[in-house]
This record gives sequence, structure tokens and C-alpha cells, in this order.
Amino acid sequence: MNAKVWLIGAGPGDPELLTLKAVRALAEAEVVLIDDLVNPLILTHCPQARVVAVGKRGGCRSTPQAFIQRLMLRYARQGRCVARLKGGDPCIFGRGGEEAAWLQAQGIETELVNGITAGLAGATQCGISLTLRGVSRGVTLVTAHTQDDSPLNWQALAQGGTTLVVYMGVSKLDEVRQGLLAGGLAADTPVAMIENASLPQQREQRSTLVQLCEDAARFKLSSPAILVIGEVAARAASGSTLLQIPA
Repeated sequence: MNAKVWLIGAGPGDPELLTLKAVRALAEAEVVLIDDLVNPLILTHCPQARVVAVGKRGGCRSTPQAFIQRLMLRYARQGRCVARLKGGDPCIFGRGGEEAAWLQAQGIETELVNGITAGLAGATQCGISLTLRGVSRGVTLVTAHTQDDSPLNWQALAQGGTTLVVYMGVSKLDEVRQGLLAGGLAADTPVAMIENASLPQQREQRSTLVQLCEDAARFKLSSPAILVIGEVAARAASGSTLLQIPA
């Protein structure tokens, strides 16, 4: 049997951001398990495969993780080549690492294929360089949702001196704001809110940390969205088009 599971990052949404390795793996797949945030156009690379929707989104009915793992195992044990297609990068808040470890423990050959993460693509699409000489020498990727709902170390994040990219934070904007302010980050720190990164319907809005919740409400920010927090959020590259809230 040539059973194998590919854990593939589909990128943030724009199908042109898919890697060549991902395209090759999809062409080999006999079964594709696809997440909700994957652009359906990517399925043009695997017309031969059976497609199974296994969506997982915050605030929505989701396919249980244990069921997804058992499904991958079942198809792999049938001798099939399986592709688990995830939005963004499978190892950036995508459970790729834990799925790979679980499958390998069951004796299944597994390979991870990187995808462009939404934090990078969204920032680039609205002209933000997450690192910038003399402004930011590092990036910290963090999720506002933890498995056990434990609080993040806001003080460490506020004083780390890096650009912060916050995933899954739309429902926890006040917690993000209050935590970073209490941790010592300046109230006027620039923030960029980026919704639907890399897609034609991408929207972005600039704000400051202290005004984050009010501006997000006026902008009607919704998921999927990321926050870019730091001085680079105020330094869009020339030619970038920004959607501003009317005064």
C-alpha cells in the first residue's frame, strides 16, 4: 500500500499563493479533507479526488477534531493517498503538528506542506512590512484563543519589542486591548485590522490600541480577521489603498 497523508497549507485564500509542492501533492491525492476557510478554487488541482468537508470555524458548528483524525486514519489504512487541506499554514494555529504526530504514532506516513499564513499575506496586501529596519526587528504570532482559555502573558507581549500579529481575536478585542495596555504598551500604538486576507473582499482599517474596540465596531469587523499591532501598522507602502471609517 502507498498510504500517505499530506497536511497541506492552502494559504490565506488567494489561489495564486498556493505552493508548487501543494499543487503536486493535491494532484496525487485520492481523498481531500477540506477546511471551511480554504478557497474552493484550489480544488481544481485535484479533480480526481473525493472531497470531504471537515469544517472548523469559531462560533460555528464544527467537525470534531477526533473525528477528522479517525477519518484520515481510515482512508490511509485503505491504502489511499490523503490530503488534509487547511487554510493558511498547517503549523500556524492549524493543528498540523499534533495531527502529524498522531498519524505517525499510528504508523501512517505523513508529510507537512507549508502555506502562506494569513498574518503575512494580509499585512503585505495592505502595504505593511511586518519587519522593518529601525522600526521592528521581529514578529510575534499569537492567537487570542487558547485551548484551556487561560490568559496570555500580555506583559511579555507588550514589552517584547516586536510586531504583534493576533489571530482569532475578533471576539476578544477588549481583552487584547486591556491586556496590552496593562502590560505597558502605549495607548497610541498603531493597529491594523485586516479582514479576509488576500481575497478580493479584503478590507482593512487603521486604528490605535486605545481606540481598537470602538473603531472595530464602527468598521463592523468580522471573522476571519487578523490584527497587526505595532509601529509598522502606521507605515503602509506607497500605493496601498486603505479603507477608512468615515468621520
